[in-house]
Amino acid sequence: MATPYSIRIFLPSGEPNGLRIMERANWTGVGVVFSRSGFQEAIRRGELAQAGVYLLFDRPEDGSLPTVYIGEGDPVSERLKSHYSDPKKAFWEFAVVFSAKDKSLNKAHIQYLESRLVSLAKERKLCRLENGNMPQLPSLAESDQADTELFLGYLRSILPLAGLDIFEKPNVGKRTQANRLHLRSRKIDAEAVQTSEGFVVLAGSQASMDEADYLPDSWKRRRAALLENGVLKREG
Repeated sequence: MATPYSIRIFLPSGEPNGLRIMERANWTGVGVVFSRSGFQEAIRRGELAQAGVYLLFDRPEDGSLPTVYIGEGDPVSERLKSHYSDPKKAFWEFAVVFSAKDKSLNKAHIQYLESRLVSLAKERKLCRLENGNMPQLPSLAESDQADTELFLGYLRSILPLAGLDIFEKPNVGKRTQANRLHLRSRKIDAEAVQTSEGFVVLAGSQASMDEADYLPDSWKRRRAALLENGVLKREG
């Protein structure tokens, strides 16, 4: 069962779709969420003038997977400036930056966070990851590693509210006959459950090898991304 928690969202400009400052109770971290069009406003924020980890992403409306780039910087603002002017990073429409209100994050901490987020994104396979290399975990004392993992947990709880839900496994709850959905057609056997995140297809389900002509282009792109990421695998 999920644990209830509170998130505080502050809108400095008073615009609901503008820059947002997101905090969680009893957490030293802070998240800054902004759109590409709001970059100039965000880059002046003090939260970006220190060490932190960031995610650049888009929000496709056609059903395809989001494209995501994960990075770190000390300060974050300098890295974001380079991405903003880099045509190779033109895909991103939104960004979220995480730093510490007490400036307790150092270079090793943010490198650890970057490495763990990239690893989780590759494991979950719910995005097109733009990171070319897998950043290595830095050497941290056992106590520092435990503290950074705790910071990561709070960070992950905020990300879905920032519009990026690619790290968490869906909570399928207790699988009873009442909430199971079955598809048996043309030698295809698939099973899913309905959750708060939507319909979740369960591992071991089958899909047709052939792509139907009537399949919408958005789902063709989605299917191609699932094949590319290894969520769908050809067998036999």
